[in-house]
Amino acid sequence: MTIDGLSAGAFWLIAALVLGVTELILPGVFLVFIAIAAAITGVVMLALPDLPPIVQFASFAIWSGVAVVIGRRWYRDYPVTSSDPMLNDRGARLIGEIVTVEQAIVSGAGRVRQADGSWPARGPDAPAGARMRVVAIEAGVLVVEAVALPAA
Repeated sequence: MTIDGLSAGAFWLIAALVLGVTELILPGVFLVFIAIAAAITGVVMLALPDLPPIVQFASFAIWSGVAVVIGRRWYRDYPVTSSDPMLNDRGARLIGEIVTVEQAIVSGAGRVRQADGSWPARGPDAPAGARMRVVAIEAGVLVVEAVALPAA
């Protein structure tokens, strides 16, 4: 069976290539599994070129399901680890940083500035301009403590 002079096997292999390239352009580790299913269907079609289109699409659907299930299990069993586990956790990255009190901390509440950001803060009373160390973050509020002054 041909589709405008293109064998069904070649069609599925080209579809696999297009899906694979699309995965590289728009990474999301999902299209790769569909590309694998299209490649398997393409190889099946090269071996059995007379299969009707309904069988081709059924093969593609089944192999897509199998590839996704295997892929999900793979990522569950072998999670991708980051060299920077706090990459997307800006608050956690602030722990240990020295910040400047922007609005005086009175009765345990105020605001601090770190680089170009202003954060609500909780900690011991401190005047504006005091330097504090971030020791934790709770619900988007920085928990701070006084910075020990170096000996003169």
